[in-house]
Amino acid sequence: MMISRAEDRAIIPTVRPTTVIRSSRLDNILGAKIILVSETFQQTGSFKFRAAYHVATHVPQNLLITASSGNFGQALAYSCVLTGKSAIIVMPSTSAEVKIDAVRSYGARVELIDIGKITRKQKIKELSREYPQAYIASSSDDPLVIEGNSSLGREIGALDEDIDHVIAPVGGGGLISGIIVGMREAGRSTPITGAEPLLGNDAAQSLRAGQIVTLAAEPLTIADGARMLSVGKHNWKIIQHGVDRITEVPEDKIVEAVRVLFTQANLKTEPTGALSIAALLTGPSRYQNRKVCCVISGGNVDPKTYANMLI
Repeated sequence: MMISRAEDRAIIPTVRPTTVIRSSRLDNILGAKIILVSETFQQTGSFKFRAAYHVATHVPQNLLITASSGNFGQALAYSCVLTGKSAIIVMPSTSAEVKIDAVRSYGARVELIDIGKITRKQKIKELSREYPQAYIASSSDDPLVIEGNSSLGREIGALDEDIDHVIAPVGGGGLISGIIVGMREAGRSTPITGAEPLLGNDAAQSLRAGQIVTLAAEPLTIADGARMLSVGKHNWKIIQHGVDRITEVPEDKIVEAVRVLFTQANLKTEPTGALSIAALLTGPSRYQNRKVCCVISGGNVDPKTYANMLI
């Protein structure tokens, strides 16, 4: 296994360059030449720090409020620590304990909600009335979020590799839209595929319909970072024309992907972070003998949940 660091002169100094991992064992299992671009070693353990720090440093408000399953909440809470600001994070009560604890450890106020009784948007509206001076930060649907995530796209574009495909997880769409923008800025026209849980396939449905499709209820996929009702409007404008396709991944392939990354690449990842590998496992023939860059978006996973997936 060989590990290196991708370089990007435009990257914000506080953001860590992504980690590039190659594993011949993983190549053999998947039948493709795999380049893992892992954000598991990023500040707060996921790509979300890129966007959150960009938001916190570019808005004048001293109080930031967001809704998050955990990763953006952690990232925004820590970004507020770095910038001397405060944060309130709305989280589903079903969020992983490790993510709830992490948000609180950065000093943010956590508002846990029962998503069966109140939606994230409804709670955010309540808080916005209570704190009208606050900046309401979207975890994905915000031009500042896309700009922050585009740094990862530029890093991928700067790799000295002739990549045939890029596969990235899709939740709200902030990551993949940022990658599309960043790779365009780097002068790369590599086909980009989204990887989305079948249980929460709003983006795939949207691509087929040619317009944003909203799910009736928050999907209870194991990939908690992709439990979104729809992609964001800002992201959709980019995804609609910038994504080659979206692979809908069944739950068993997500679990298998987590296991494969651990056993074949010695990499711990959360279920959402493993979606790109799960997409390969779901439709392997498309990528046979091709050079594929798989974005591993984060590694924040509850220890018990992770242990059960490895059994």
